[in-house]
Amino acid sequence: MPTYRDEAVVLRTHKLGEADRIITMLSRRHGKVRAVAKGVRRTTSKFGARLEPFSHIDLQFATGRSLDVVTQVESLDAFGEPLTEDYPAYTAGEVMLETADRLVVEEREPALQQYLLLVAALRALNEGTSDGPRPATLILDSYLLRSLAIAGYAPSFADCARCGLEGPHSAFSPAAGGAVCDNCRPPGSARPAAETLLLLGALLEGRWLDTRDVADRVAREASGLTAAFLAWQLDRNLRSMAHVER
Repeated sequence: MPTYRDEAVVLRTHKLGEADRIITMLSRRHGKVRAVAKGVRRTTSKFGARLEPFSHIDLQFATGRSLDVVTQVESLDAFGEPLTEDYPAYTAGEVMLETADRLVVEEREPALQQYLLLVAALRALNEGTSDGPRPATLILDSYLLRSLAIAGYAPSFADCARCGLEGPHSAFSPAAGGAVCDNCRPPGSARPAAETLLLLGALLEGRWLDTRDVADRVAREASGLTAAFLAWQLDRNLRSMAHVER
């Protein structure tokens, strides 16, 4: 059978038959890929531990009729192992994996930016950001906002998301696309603190220097708005989000 190689992050797995698993991955060159790992649930499997969620791997596939088959696996980063000792970071990582799985809908469609963002976010959970350590929730919120932007759902945190009127504005509506002016503000819009919208803008743009010494109330409000915006765009809540300690 023809073979090919790629790098990928394992998003999820589920059982197949008595000893196999179907592995869902986000890969560098082929986007989202589902492939069969034969015999991976046996204790004698050569690469079972390398095909768990959070694993960053280099692997070889054999082209199959319906699903390709994993034939070789080499570990690049074991992101999951250190995360198991840090509950907030682990749950944040779970949300990242589920978000990537939901936002990259079509299989085998290139999604290089989503792949690179996911790898960088998981590494930041383990090693810190470019400007030093940050709480897992801030790293998660930055990942969620940036992954939504890559998928075409970038929120506005300054100018009005509906009419484009130059901001800043004091209202925020997930349904409207972010910050809105008083004329465009839908009923029930939130009224976040000005510091919250500034923080969200910094997280969206990856300006980690501007996220130093953030007050807890501001970080919590930013997380709430991020979660609401994500749920609106995905049309439902993520199951893993319920376990994140905000």
